Amino acid sequence: MSFLKRLKDKFQPKTDQPHPEEQESLESQSEALDDGLISIEEFEEWEQEQIGYKFKAGLEKSREKFQNEINELMARYRTVDEDFFEALEEVLISADVGFNTVMELTDELRHEAKVKNITETADLRETIVEKMVEIYERNDDLPETVNMQDDELTVILVVGVNGVGKTTSIGKLAHKYRQEGKSVMLAAGDTFRAGAINQLQIWGDRVGVDVIRQAEGSDPAAVMFDAVNAAKKRKADVLICDTAGRLQNKGNLMNELSKIKKVIQKVVPSAPHESLLVLDATTGQNALSQAKAFKEVTDVSGIILTKLDGTAKGGIVLAIKNELGIPVKFVGLGEQLDDLQEFSAENYVYGLFADMVSEAEEEAGTDAKEEGGRSD
Repeated sequence: MSFLKRLKDKFQPKTDQPHPEEQESLESQSEALDDGLISIEEFEEWEQEQIGYKFKAGLEKSREKFQNEINELMARYRTVDEDFFEALEEVLISADVGFNTVMELTDELRHEAKVKNITETADLRETIVEKMVEIYERNDDLPETVNMQDDELTVILVVGVNGVGKTTSIGKLAHKYRQEGKSVMLAAGDTFRAGAINQLQIWGDRVGVDVIRQAEGSDPAAVMFDAVNAAKKRKADVLICDTAGRLQNKGNLMNELSKIKKVIQKVVPSAPHESLLVLDATTGQNALSQAKAFKEVTDVSGIILTKLDGTAKGGIVLAIKNELGIPVKFVGLGEQLDDLQEFSAENYVYGLFADMVSEAEEEAGTDAKEEGGRSD
């Protein structure tokens, strides 16, 4: 089975069986499952298609730019040669894939073309998509899923500079875990940024979770100590901690985060279980620079990449993982509460190439019909 065909089977509705409309709510499908109207397998298929739909919609700007440029490239260069690869490198770099990642990708494509004797650029289209997934999924020791604890409080630290969507991401993350039936609390540890505590409180009220807070200017470590004790006492499942992101003085930030970790570990020795860095996808290479800077001052276990729906340069996802060795764990695909989605390389690539997936299947169907006609 071709790679594009596999993506289509995973994400796009099956035409040979009844299928719910994409706009129907997840709640109505859950009710249908409870009533025995659909099977677990059908529900899981529907749910996967909904995820594909969100990635397709959220990555629309990047997909349109990327696919248009790839199509123009294929039209301009019919033959696989060095001129084609140099032009492809320019397209990928302009999509913020990252210089080192682009060089690695195109070198592998050169090798693939040589080994398989691919001479026409159109025949390399699917390989480009497949190699992007392969490159992202290297370093399998870096888990993409959140390290949730089954039998104790899960503590998640969230860091990031002002303006990247940190507070919004925390609120949406809290909503996600609440929807999963977990008891969630928030800790307002960004005590020196004007308005940060009130912003987190607004999100706490909106999604229905308690926020542990102190006065503006309080010691962040003291807030965290109160929060983790309160979370333990109330038997919460998840504590999400907002922290400062003042990169202007890395030494101070490092000391502050180190102090926070120490006070948390007095109550939950294995914590924090995640340290998530929030980055704004629309800032492109600046986001990559921020990730490098935060990696120098703290252990970053994963990335929350916000505003991916607002940029035409979604290639930054590949650069972050491949060049920094930090997995993207969540992506922001819109303004709705449920638009913070768990990341996977296949979901992402489908969002970037959904139209190409459909076109490839149509072409395959046309070729099959023509072949059948000739055999008759």
